[in-house]
Amino acid sequence: MSIQQFLLALRARFGVFCLALAATVLAATVTSLLLPKSYKATVSLLVDAKDEQSLSNVLRPLLAPQERLSYLQTQMDIITSKKVARKVVQDLKLAENPSIRTAFEHEEGSKGAIEDWLIESLLKKIKVETSQSNVIQASFSAPDPRFSASVANGFAKAYIDTMLELRVEPTREAAAWFDEQLKTLRANLEDAQAKLTDYHQRQGIVSADERFDVENTRLGLLSEQVARAQEQTFQWNSRTQQARRFLEQGGSPDRLPDVLDNPFIQKLKADLLHGETKLQEMATQYGSNHPQYQRQVSENQGLRDRLDIEMRKLVSGINGSARQSRQREADLVKAMAAQRARLLALKENRNELTVLRRNVESAERAYDTAMQRSVVSQVESRASQTNVTVLNPAFVPSAPSQPKIFLNIALSVVVGTMLGIGIVILMEMFDSRVRSCNDLDNAWNVPLLGVLNAWQPAGVPLLGRLGGAGRALPNPH
Repeated sequence: MSIQQFLLALRARFGVFCLALAATVLAATVTSLLLPKSYKATVSLLVDAKDEQSLSNVLRPLLAPQERLSYLQTQMDIITSKKVARKVVQDLKLAENPSIRTAFEHEEGSKGAIEDWLIESLLKKIKVETSQSNVIQASFSAPDPRFSASVANGFAKAYIDTMLELRVEPTREAAAWFDEQLKTLRANLEDAQAKLTDYHQRQGIVSADERFDVENTRLGLLSEQVARAQEQTFQWNSRTQQARRFLEQGGSPDRLPDVLDNPFIQKLKADLLHGETKLQEMATQYGSNHPQYQRQVSENQGLRDRLDIEMRKLVSGINGSARQSRQREADLVKAMAAQRARLLALKENRNELTVLRRNVESAERAYDTAMQRSVVSQVESRASQTNVTVLNPAFVPSAPSQPKIFLNIALSVVVGTMLGIGIVILMEMFDSRVRSCNDLDNAWNVPLLGVLNAWQPAGVPLLGRLGGAGRALPNPH
């Protein structure tokens, strides 16, 4: 069917087309008017999509785009959760509403508690959506405009309360856990401090580092004294051995180096030499029997005896000094060994003291860390704000959102037009007629001899055309 044939058929069956269109529009209008009205209330929520691990809202970093979308989707799931819906039912006391209880009792198949039935009903009617921003819109539809606005705002309040509860409840549990841990950590700290104090008292330690430095300095001094004593002992031993070998070889004591270096012995030797010289002079002058000569002999003998005694004392003194030097060296070595043992014991004590101090420091760090975490948990557990803000509360809608009468009528016009066109085409397919000159040539392959204009008498406009030939053939004008 060509466009021309379609237009001719539509003109010929325009009444049928109009009837189908009118019936469709009328049915849509009546249905829209008879449908129960539904009012839609929408509340807008602004979600601050930031990292909630930081206590300070200023220092919280923004989430990545992918994380933000996931975070917003999670918030939408929370809004449509049964936990939030149950809180809405409890906050608005919907289960105590007589009309709602009546509807629950008359509804077929309603089993269980009315609260569960209300939760399922609310979740079916709540719609949550978001765009590219951080704004979440929650819409609720109900026949009563005030009820729809009340439930929408109730969902917003319940969602904020639930978010606060989800944020605060873990921190409260953590705060209680930290309180229990603080008791144990405080006991550990007190025990470590008591052990350290007791060790100080038992060891008589005032300042371990200062005492260690003093003892270490004392050991250094003893080491120096031992070195000097060993050097002196070596010198005395050398002098003793030298004197003994000299005397064993038949040497005279007066030729010993120590004797030669002794000024007192040298003075005695000088006095003896002077006495011998004087004695020789007296022997020449007075003779050996003279009293002065005899007195001088006695004096010289006394000087010899004294010189001999002094030399023996000197040799004996060398041996005694060597023995004293060896004894002093032995005493110093013994004292140094005792000091070294004392220093080693002090090191062991200091190591044990270091362990006790580290135990105290470790217990203090553990206690301080737990205290800080406990304070943070207690602060967060008392938080009264969330990262959600009601941007636009739901207002009582003034016009119903369903049904949309004008939209339904417009759609019915489109549907009615398509239905009318379809009916015209079907009627034309089952009851086709010749409506133009081309139909004779195309349909029956009959040659066209001519076209006669329809005669219109004067009474035709009032009575109309006679027969159906006029409607079947196009007007040549």
